[in-house]
Amino acid sequence: MAEHKPQPKLVFADDDGNIYDHPELEMLVRRGDRLEPPRPDEIIPLPPESELFLLPGRDALGFDPESGEIERLEDRAVAAFVCPGHTLSATAAYAANPGAPVLPLFAYGAVGFSGDRFVVAAARVDEDRRQVFTGISKDRIVKGARALRTKYPKNHLIEHLCGCALTSCCPAARNLALGRFEAPLPTSRACNARCVGCLSLQDPSSGFPSTQSRIAFRPTAQEIVEVMAEHGRREPRPVFSFGQGCEGEPLTEIRVIAEAVARFRKNGGRGTVNINTNASLPDAVEAFAAAGGTSIRASLSSADAALYEAYYRPQGYSFADVGRSLARARASGLFISLNFLFFPGVSDTEAELAALTDLITEHRVDFVQLRNLNLDPELYLAVAKKSGALANPARHASMGLKNFRKRLRKACPWLRFGYFNPVVEAPPASA
Repeated sequence: MAEHKPQPKLVFADDDGNIYDHPELEMLVRRGDRLEPPRPDEIIPLPPESELFLLPGRDALGFDPESGEIERLEDRAVAAFVCPGHTLSATAAYAANPGAPVLPLFAYGAVGFSGDRFVVAAARVDEDRRQVFTGISKDRIVKGARALRTKYPKNHLIEHLCGCALTSCCPAARNLALGRFEAPLPTSRACNARCVGCLSLQDPSSGFPSTQSRIAFRPTAQEIVEVMAEHGRREPRPVFSFGQGCEGEPLTEIRVIAEAVARFRKNGGRGTVNINTNASLPDAVEAFAAAGGTSIRASLSSADAALYEAYYRPQGYSFADVGRSLARARASGLFISLNFLFFPGVSDTEAELAALTDLITEHRVDFVQLRNLNLDPELYLAVAKKSGALANPARHASMGLKNFRKRLRKACPWLRFGYFNPVVEAPPASA
């Protein structure tokens, strides 16, 4: 007979920021707008390099196992921001007070306390240590950034990325300074979407700031090629990625991107040349492939057109264009990933599973990156409700992240899952 494990305890905080575990009340989680105890198979120790957040204007909620009731404390709710490579299976349970501010652009995981450690409702979806910096001193990053600036004093893109590494502590930019893994290549000042959770540009009326500053210039093809060539000399299996959090939509700058990629390949450049994109411009996708691109990662909050467009708020394109871009990518031989922005209680439902399975099957998608949707949970639920998607009864029950992955893999057995852009064999360099 299996041993019954006690449920994790509720975690809460006082106004001074001290965090406590409750002696009686148990942890609650939120899936969509439903509150419930966590499932035993979804609780893991809080991963290293994760953070705990105190939620302003929000009271902690706990479950009383004696009465079977949910209790509201007058203490602050706490959430976890899990480190990269992990996907949340539930968000934090709380009760918002009148006038509570909109939460900044992070994902707010359900956190509890069990034994002698914090635990979260999440799963590790990628073993890649690409954004783990444990044991790497800040001095190494500073030294690497200074060396790049010294070697390329006139390269505006390198100057921008070194600032990202040293000021914003951007993981991708820090990896560039270290000469390892994936090199970021931001290029676009503009965007043809107005994503509710845009990381680099927010209207003042949104109630929360963007977390990154958008690039204010267009790099030249030569500047891009210099970054690619330098990183390719230092990393034996390099990944180069256009489309970063500090820019708009890279496909809007396809001319300079295609020129840079073609020159890089002509000079013998090898590696995975990837573009992170909203997949809005099919012709540009084709041009990227023709220039020597390797892979495309299409960002997707939902495979339901109404819910997708309610979040992305496209300007001059529609969800149908995303499908056309994926079709061009497949015809052009690109490796196709979906950057699926996962939100517990909305993403892991029968309706979303069916829509996503159809999209993946139609375009023979190779890879799904299960990333967390960084947005105030109540704000995203308001967006989802406004779209009409939540009126569908097939969105009223959460199957959980574990079952969602299992069923999606069963429906699409060729599909791989992860969190980061995978290394893909590069095409032969142009003659």
